[in-house]
Order: sequence, then C-alpha cells, then structure tokens
Amino acid sequence: MRKKVTAVILAAVCLVFLLIAGKYIKDSGILKGYPNEEFLSYDEEAIRPVYSELSFDEQAVYTALYRGISKRQEHIPLPFEVKGDDYSKVYCILEKQESGFFYLDSVYYTAEKVREARIVYRKLGDIDQRKKDLDEAVRAAVHDAQDYKGDDYKVRYINDFLVKKCRYITGDDSEMASTAYGCLVEGEANCEGYAKAFRLLASEMGVESVVVTGKTDKGENHAWNQVRIGTEWYNIDVTWADTDKAGEIRNAYFLCSDKDFSKTHFADTELFTPYKCGSDTMNYYVRSGLYAKTCEEAADILRRELSSGRKTVEIRFDNRDAYNEFMETYINGQKVFDVVSETDYQHNGEVTLHLDDNASELCLTLRFE
Repeated sequence: MRKKVTAVILAAVCLVFLLIAGKYIKDSGILKGYPNEEFLSYDEEAIRPVYSELSFDEQAVYTALYRGISKRQEHIPLPFEVKGDDYSKVYCILEKQESGFFYLDSVYYTAEKVREARIVYRKLGDIDQRKKDLDEAVRAAVHDAQDYKGDDYKVRYINDFLVKKCRYITGDDSEMASTAYGCLVEGEANCEGYAKAFRLLASEMGVESVVVTGKTDKGENHAWNQVRIGTEWYNIDVTWADTDKAGEIRNAYFLCSDKDFSKTHFADTELFTPYKCGSDTMNYYVRSGLYAKTCEEAADILRRELSSGRKTVEIRFDNRDAYNEFMETYINGQKVFDVVSETDYQHNGEVTLHLDDNASELCLTLRFE
C-alpha cells in the first residue's frame, strides 16, 4: 500500500513538473521555429547608409525589427538567437536612424541572449493620427522643395526650413522633443529631434544622410548629421544653425569638413563609425568666397563685400594664427574702419560695427550700420 501511495505521489510530482516545464517552454519560445531571414529592399537600403555598413546577421536583425516596429508589434521574433550586446547595437542604431518611428521609446529590453525582441513604445494615445500629422508635415515640406534639383540645394533648403520651423528646447520640456514629430509637427525639439527631422526630410528627397551622436567641446551630449553630396560626405548641425532669432541662420556648421567640425563636435563611434568628411568644396564659406587662410585674405574679403554693398560680412578662418592676427589688427586695432573708408560703402560719416565672434569655429560676422 505504501509503495502505491509513493508511486501516486511521484506521478503527481512529475505531472506538476511537466505542466510547469511545458508552460516555461511555451512562454520562453524555446521550441518555436525561427522566422526566415529577410533583408531590406534595394530602394530601402539606398537611403539607409548605416544599414549598409552592418554585417549580414545584423542586417537580418535590423530588418526584423524594422518590419515589426512598422506594425507596432510588442513582441518581434528574430531570425536567430542574438547575443545581447549585438542586439543592443542594432536596436540603438535603428532607434536613432529610423526617424519616422517617433512612437518608439529609447528604453529597450535585452538579455544575455535574445531570440524575441520585446519593444517599448511611447504612450501617446492616438498614434495613427499623429503618424498622419507627421506624414502630412513631411509631404508639405517636400512639396515646397520640388524645384530644387541638386542635392546641395536640397540640403540648404532642409537646413533653412528646419531653422525657421522649429524652436530649440531641452529634452525635459516635451515628451516629443527628441523626435522628428516634435520638430516637424509641434515645432519644438532638442538636438536629436532636429537631427532626426533632417534625416527624415533628406530621405524623402533621396539624399543620403545619417544621425550622429556624440559630445560637444563642452562635454554635453549632442546629435547632428552627416550628409552625402555627390561622392563626398559633409558634417551639418541644424540645431546650432538655429539662433532662435527671426530671419537669422548661423552658417558655421553647414556642410563642414572634419577639419573644421571636429573643433567642437566629437562623435561616438561605439555603434558605427561616422563617415570621413575630407572635402570642403560645398562648405558655405568656401563656396561663397568667405574662407580666409591669412589675415590679408580676410581683409580682402571685407573690402570686396563692403564694395558690393553688403552691410553684413561673414568670414571663416582656416587657422587660429590668421584669426588672431585679424582680431588684433582690424578689430582691436580698429583698422576695420580704414577698410570701410577705402571702399564704396555708403555711410553718413559715422559707422557702427556689431561683431559676432565664434572663436571656437574661427568665424566672424561683422554688421555695419
């Protein structure tokens, strides 16, 4: 009798164990089959430069996440088991580069091994309506740029459009500050919101760009963009182009080479390596003839611009020696007024100079009245 009771107890224990194990297996998805690997289409990849830099396995995970998040799925099966660090890398890249996913939270779940992604979305209420609002804002912006044919003109349009459209706020001031939605629909964003909005509009216009994160020369977290024009990549910071003054756009951060940009911007290379920007051909100052390698060249630029009737003159210096010499001779030594007298600049016997000095970028803006 005792043996029978023992057998019954063992059977019951085994049954309970099997039930618990079965539930665990079901919940964990251990016995689930992996979905087939998928990759973005040629057209989708063409406007996603960072995706092209990923390994095939990383691209497969990126694609699975992209397809699932597009449908706002909370659980997305991956095509194979992924190391937690690899999953984190792909997720963080996607969260920064997919500017249309304004509803995606930067917070995410991970583990030592990941075979099914668990996605966190922002609690925004009617996401479908917000998506329609964003799509409409993008369509309107792109429509107004349809006459711009060259990528350089498109980039200039996007830069100026965002500066006029958006007002800079800190991340704590709005839930949507770090999204393209905040920038394009609400008209308020932080640096990440500006950068994502730039990338979203550039993609819609067929221009390759990426969002880059890093730090400023003051040690603050920051985000900006790199954009490809022709065969060359350039740095651009729309946030710092915005002075929040009506009609005023700062050009010091428009299509810069690494040589000029790296004075104040230090990119994070943990997720991907930003592109080398070795050309200054499309730089605002270079194209406009406002780039000086010597103090004498800067003085010549000043004479030329004043003689042409301009009351505002912008100059960027190639090196600090030339900048310091010009500041000492023409600004502190007031020789700038001698230059005014040498030109055809129209004045009533009295000239007032207002100087905007960006010493870190070696840029000067001189306004004469």
